[in-house]
Amino acid sequence: MSYSLQLYTLRDAVAQDLPGTIKRVAEIGFTQVEPYNFVATAQELGEALRENGLTAPSGHAPLLSQDQDQIFAAAKELGITTVIDPFIPAERWQSAEDVQATAAALNQAAKKGAGYGIRVGYHNHQWELESTVADRTALEYFADLLDPEVVLEVDTYWVAVGGQNPVDILTTLGDRVKFIHIKDGPLTTDTKAQLPAGQGKVAVLDVISAARSLEVGVVEFDDYDGDIFEGISQSLAFLEESGASSAGAQA
Repeated sequence: MSYSLQLYTLRDAVAQDLPGTIKRVAEIGFTQVEPYNFVATAQELGEALRENGLTAPSGHAPLLSQDQDQIFAAAKELGITTVIDPFIPAERWQSAEDVQATAAALNQAAKKGAGYGIRVGYHNHQWELESTVADRTALEYFADLLDPEVVLEVDTYWVAVGGQNPVDILTTLGDRVKFIHIKDGPLTTDTKAQLPAGQGKVAVLDVISAARSLEVGVVEFDDYDGDIFEGISQSLAFLEESGASSAGAQA
């Protein structure tokens, strides 16, 4: 297991100075990032990653609403091997029929991705845990509809905000979970209140331990009421100092 940084965390800095932001991420100690909106930035981002010795094992892209061939081609150019759809709105998690349709669409995307040598995944928010379908959370119901090659990136903070225990959810979802988002805070929808890992209400180390097939733990802030570079530095330091990283960790 290794650590990465979801670049959405630094979206304002990226918009102002992408190369400088990537350089700073490397200086902080990250060796991997998880890009978003990478079709639009593929060339500049690729150059910045190469210049700073960073890799991008995963990336976020709206697979179910944008051109999949464009997404997979850009991912391949960047060395991204897992493309994760980051957001399906809450209204599409209220009925079995809608969840089934989303799973079917993602399964189809995975078949196309396989042609590029790229795996497909899904990332949750809180509403997939707040909704109940067939006596389970919508996320658990959804997971059982996915083809075996489709993976999950569990945002452990939003699981808790959605009223579920992230350790229990990770245990239930099992080997399907290859990525998690590591974030902390007061477990509310106030994103500005999010905190560096280890400083809020999430049992971060227990969460990491519960993801038994974890490949990458991705540090993320949806927002932050402080210096965001200091925030990600504190998160990485906590993870390294706690021994949460395994022998294979890169950062």
